[in-house]
Amino acid sequence: MTANTVNGSGNGARSGAQTLTLLSRPLNCLILRSLADGPKQQATLRRQAGSPAQTTLRAQLKRLAEVGAIVKHRRNRFPGVLEYELTASGRDLLFVATVLERWLSRAPEGPLPFGSNAAKAAIKALVEGWSTSMLRALAARPLSLTELDSVIGSLSYPALERRLGAMRLSGQVEACPANGRGTPYGVTNWVRSGVAPLIAAVRWEQRHQPGESPPPTSIDVEAAFLLAVPLLRCPDDLTGACQMAVVISGKGKQRLAGIAIEIVNGRIAACSTRLRMHPDTSAAGPLCAWLSAVIDAPSGELNLSGDRPLAHALLTGLHEVLFENALDVNEVIGKDRSN
Repeated sequence: MTANTVNGSGNGARSGAQTLTLLSRPLNCLILRSLADGPKQQATLRRQAGSPAQTTLRAQLKRLAEVGAIVKHRRNRFPGVLEYELTASGRDLLFVATVLERWLSRAPEGPLPFGSNAAKAAIKALVEGWSTSMLRALAARPLSLTELDSVIGSLSYPALERRLGAMRLSGQVEACPANGRGTPYGVTNWVRSGVAPLIAAVRWEQRHQPGESPPPTSIDVEAAFLLAVPLLRCPDDLTGACQMAVVISGKGKQRLAGIAIEIVNGRIAACSTRLRMHPDTSAAGPLCAWLSAVIDAPSGELNLSGDRPLAHALLTGLHEVLFENALDVNEVIGKDRSN
């Protein structure tokens, strides 16, 4: 399978990274889950969260309130009785936490419990690999540290080495057979499935923090497709080529970012981020439509052209491989919301 390498590098946190960093603090997830079944006073929250220090709890409650995930109010306007309640934004954030926890449960060496040092290290490695474009580069093909250094100019060689080491320790990259000098490293299937919490976090930010979080870029879109597409489980009789393109708007202009895939007898034969203006078969649309299609299941929001059954099969495959249990989670959150 071939693909072009990244042209450029990342600076600072990319779309979705801030949300996963917020959720890497287990107390935030405990607070969200505690409030899922209704408003609670701080004393009850503290008890259900394992009795953290008052100052720590207050700090995280303040942070969750700042991002709009919870609100504080007086119970029935009664003086002195304050309660915290989950907002619609908070319920969507709880969904992201559940997707992240599911990813951690599938770690190569066994489940990583939320809050454990190993889980925190894995989330940090995922976030840094995403934000620095290392995942974009390594998803295209295995690269040695020297090769990574040549395509990612925003980080020093020692900084790249530290991040690559963290990703290797957590099982997100692995050494590949070397054909020359230096050991090439490629992404594992586990980090490929890490696209699920990443794009769930991107959708939360786009819905609830549109002016405060970095907007998705072409590099983000390419990285997500390059990571996720090799996970597809296609029927043996599926053959053809399809372009999957996201319409990205910015600075008064629109451009396409995505991937062109060739499938032969159910196997991914080739994929590239070089897109054509008029492909024979394509699935195209704005980011919000793509996020809905992949996370919630294809629903007709995207424009399918050419071999529509092929395009629809690929969309369904991406949804199933990344969010096979997402519907159940949404149903549970929906029931909580209605109470």
